[in-house]
Amino acid sequence: MTSLLDHLNPPQLAAVTLPPQHALILAGAGSGKTRVLTTRIAWLISTGQVAPSGILAVTFTNKAAKEMLTRLAAMLPINVKGMWIGTFHGLCNRLLRAHHRDAGLPQLFQILDSADQQAAVKRLLKTLNVDDEKYPPRELCHFINAQKEQGLRPAAVEAWDDWARKRVELYEAYEAQCQREGVVDFAELLLRCYELLERNEPLRRHYQERFRHVLVDEFQDTNKLQYRWLKLLAGDGAAMFCVGDDDQSIYAFRGADVGNMRDFEREFHVSNLIRLEQNYRSHGNILDAANAIIKNNPSRLGKNLWTEAGAGEPIRVHESYSDGDEARFIVEEVKALTRDGHARAEIALLYRSNAQSRALEHALFNAGLPYRVYGGLRFFERAEIKHALAYLRLIANANDDTAFARVVNFPTRGIGARSLENLQDAAKAQGSSLHAAIPHVPGAGGTKLAAFANLIAKLRDAAHLPLPELVEHVLDLSGLAEHYRNEKEGQERLANLDELVNAAASFIAEEGTPGAEGELSADLVAFLAHASLEAGEHQAGEGDDALQLMTVHSAKGLEFNMVFICGLEEGLFPHENSLLEDKGLEEERRLMYVAVTRARQRLYLCFAQTRMLHGQTRYNLPSRFLDEIPGDLVKWLTPRAGKNGFQLADSAAFAYHATPDFAAAPRRSESPRGGGFRIGQSVMHPKFGLGVIINAEGGGSDARVQVNFGAAGIKWLALSVAKLEAV
Repeated sequence: MTSLLDHLNPPQLAAVTLPPQHALILAGAGSGKTRVLTTRIAWLISTGQVAPSGILAVTFTNKAAKEMLTRLAAMLPINVKGMWIGTFHGLCNRLLRAHHRDAGLPQLFQILDSADQQAAVKRLLKTLNVDDEKYPPRELCHFINAQKEQGLRPAAVEAWDDWARKRVELYEAYEAQCQREGVVDFAELLLRCYELLERNEPLRRHYQERFRHVLVDEFQDTNKLQYRWLKLLAGDGAAMFCVGDDDQSIYAFRGADVGNMRDFEREFHVSNLIRLEQNYRSHGNILDAANAIIKNNPSRLGKNLWTEAGAGEPIRVHESYSDGDEARFIVEEVKALTRDGHARAEIALLYRSNAQSRALEHALFNAGLPYRVYGGLRFFERAEIKHALAYLRLIANANDDTAFARVVNFPTRGIGARSLENLQDAAKAQGSSLHAAIPHVPGAGGTKLAAFANLIAKLRDAAHLPLPELVEHVLDLSGLAEHYRNEKEGQERLANLDELVNAAASFIAEEGTPGAEGELSADLVAFLAHASLEAGEHQAGEGDDALQLMTVHSAKGLEFNMVFICGLEEGLFPHENSLLEDKGLEEERRLMYVAVTRARQRLYLCFAQTRMLHGQTRYNLPSRFLDEIPGDLVKWLTPRAGKNGFQLADSAAFAYHATPDFAAAPRRSESPRGGGFRIGQSVMHPKFGLGVIINAEGGGSDARVQVNFGAAGIKWLALSVAKLEAV
């Protein structure tokens, strides 16, 4: 027992050994939250307080869940494979599989990932003759998912006009289509599971009595429905142990509600609130900067990160004239770092918007520096993999219209648009799936469709094969392998298809379940669910030592020795959309906090006076986050002046969108105009605040300047009366 606990610091030890009561653990960045969670579970089991089957542990990624299981297996002499530790979607999938009849689902229901869901909505719109420009499939998917995440079925959604009422009708039709086809989307997994437990009291009581300890990772990222699901499972008897960091809540756009932490504290009368503040990742100057930034958010539970690693190097700040100059500075600095022996894989370039990567990638390519854009197309989302999975899904469920539509004519087998329209009409008339409607399609089109149905039947006849052999058989008999073999640049796709066979073999080795469900292998059904659940996961890349490029959102959970945060300018970071409301700005500040705390040893903060974004030149002031960092923590790599050292006199205009008044960047060599002021100069006005001169005209007593005051707008001011002061 001592060896289980002797690696914990005092707050970690206090959290791990809490009595079976509700607890909220505020775990700062790099403070060892995974260690606390897994050790808590191991301690509860090893002290006999609960059996492994009595624990429910929820996290947000399959990677995190696997890491927890791996650590537990090393701590305890038990088989952790059957424990209820996983993601919200994974655990709901498991529960719905066990109680599919009570949930109103077929035994072999399939899971739609986001791309499949969008394809299903497109089919629905086409079937109903709905204008997809007025109701774009992508936006309709977002609407449907948002309602489900609020726990709202179509009948409960309020609609105030014809357009809104039509969206609700489409939501209802989409639900009917999914039910008919035996498929569920990600949002449906959680909502269907919640509804099942809510209405089925015996089942709910069974799980409430079973799970005596409910542990939650990344609690700040939960949405309203997830929190309600947790409360439902916890009931009145289970102890809730929630670990999270309100300062790292950055997914409001996905529905995450940081307010769940305060609601939990209030509703569960939490008396055990423990702060994990010792950081094991970053040096002191980096943590002090992060603390200084985040303290400006008023609505926080509060904590202060510290480390025993020492202050470390000062934070480096660099101002560039343009985004191209910024990229060239980073390239030269990266070259210097690699010459000093730092691995490129330990250097990350973070940015707020994906559009920022263009200038960086261009400079890196020209310099011959290898890089990887983290979060690119994942394995299970690649087209060739989705084609192969569609055939496998049709083996499991021939009535899966989304899978059917994807591969009915891929590889091409002469089934044209007219034949597919006839098939859709027949399916609508029969009230059946596309596959079931094939016999009702006449003519040559019907013959070709029947041949496709025969192909699926042949593939289904091979369902008894071991999963890797079945996948290989599908690739050959479907014609996919031959198609990519004959494609000019198909070698990489063929390699991916080969890797799918390897993935199936690995899945069997790690997760395989002997036996069968009905006429089909249980392994096939489980593998398809695994593929759908994994489709949204970030997978580690392999290959050369390369720089890591990513958005700050993608960087959450990662850490690097050297970090460059690019584009620290008003309107970009913080993003312009956030500046209209306090909560939006608070989330941007949390995002900055996350970015800063990714760095272990060295942190660079970069900004540019001009930047090309979305085809326009933007002129921004330095980010307010720079101004929130104490001056004694930073080392400026460029000359500066003004408050906190910023070279405000050389900053360009504070603008969120380019306008004809300043379509081109002002040159530093432009001659002064307007009574001693010059274009590009920062000025202060007693009413409008800080601004930048973007134009000037006249002279003497008639001189006037045009100033961009950001939120206060662009103003023409006569210098004879305006009380402007140079900054």
